[in-house]
Amino acid sequence: MARRHGLRVVLRHLYEAGTPAAKRFRYALLGLDILSVGWIALASFLPDTGLVLTVDVLLGLVLLAEFCLRIAASGVPLRTLVAPLNLADLVAILSLLLAPVLQGALGFLRVLRTLRLLHSVRLISTLRSDLPFFRRNEEATLAAAQLGVFLFVMSGLVYETQHRGNPGIRNYADALYFTVTSLTTTGYGDVTLPGTTGRLLSVVIMLAGVTLFLRLAQALFRPVKVRYPCPACGLQRHEPDAVHCKACGHILNIPDEGEA
Repeated sequence: MARRHGLRVVLRHLYEAGTPAAKRFRYALLGLDILSVGWIALASFLPDTGLVLTVDVLLGLVLLAEFCLRIAASGVPLRTLVAPLNLADLVAILSLLLAPVLQGALGFLRVLRTLRLLHSVRLISTLRSDLPFFRRNEEATLAAAQLGVFLFVMSGLVYETQHRGNPGIRNYADALYFTVTSLTTTGYGDVTLPGTTGRLLSVVIMLAGVTLFLRLAQALFRPVKVRYPCPACGLQRHEPDAVHCKACGHILNIPDEGEA
C-alpha cells in the first residue's frame, strides 16, 4: 500500500508540478501526441503492410502505458477513467492496438489526445511561464490550435468514410483539401462526398469551421490583453499596462518582462 501511494505521489508530481523535470515530462507527452498525429497522416500514404500495422500496435502500447500512468496518478481513478475526453483517448488507443483488425478505422480519434493536452490548465501554465510568445498570444494560439485540431479530425473523418469508395479521396491530403475548401465555402466541385451522409458531413464542416474561423479572427484582431486575476473581484483580462482593475478599481501588480 505504501509503495502504491509513493508511486501515485511521483506520478502526480510529474503530471501536475511546476518543477523542471515535471515540465519536461509534459513536453515529452505533447511531443508524443504530435508524433502520433504525424504518423496518422503519413500512414494514409502507405499500404497496410505488416510494418505499418506493427508501428500502429507499438505506438498504441506506448500510449496505453501513458494512459495507465495518468489514471494511476489520479486520486479518483474510476472517475478519471470515465471522463469523456479520457474515454475518447482510450478509444483512440484501442484503434491503434486493434489496427490489424480495424485496418485503420477510427484512427483519426487519436488527435483528441492533443486537444486534451492543449486544454490542460497545467500545460497552459507551463507554456505561459516558459514561452513569452505564448504568454502574449495565448488566446490566439489556442484558437489556432483548436482550428488545426478540427481540420485534422474532420479530415480524418472524411478519409475514413470515403477513401474506400470515393476516387477523389485517396489519402489525408485529399481529405484535407476537401475539408479546407468546404470550410472556407470555396467549393471547387472537383471533390464531393456522395449520399446523404456525405452532404451532412459537408454541412458540419462548413458550420463548425466558420465558427472556429470567427473565433480565431476575433482573437487575432481584438485589443491585446493579459490574463491576470484581480485579487479583489477576480476579473481575468486587463490591458497590458493597467494599474487599476477596470471593474472594481483595485490596484494591480501585473508582472511584465521589463524593457529591453
